[in-house]
Amino acid sequence: MSKIILVVDDSSSMRQMVAFTLTSSGYTVIQALDGQDALEKANEQQVDLVLTDQNMPIMDGLTLIQNLRELPLYQKTPILMLTTESSDDMKLKGKAAGATGWLIKPFDPIRLIEVIQKVIN
Repeated sequence: MSKIILVVDDSSSMRQMVAFTLTSSGYTVIQALDGQDALEKANEQQVDLVLTDQNMPIMDGLTLIQNLRELPLYQKTPILMLTTESSDDMKLKGKAAGATGWLIKPFDPIRLIEVIQKVIN
């Protein structure tokens, strides 16, 4: 059975590019428009990894991570940030919130798959 990845980004083109990269590598993808949508979908179906943007309306990536980490099902699930935010301060906030890793946009599809394979197994 393929691993399920929740892709969270308010940009539909970014979600589509990431989803294409992941499905081409054999993953099942669930897409969410923002943190609130992602939280609802994560509660409906358990996922194996969350890949989230930081800057989104309604609920940002850090808040999403904090909310997921409070749920027993997601305390150990890998959560990766895929964002334009690259400051050390933001990365520290991500780590404090419970992010497993940090990737900067624009993303390299090969690198994205390498990182996911490393943390999802």
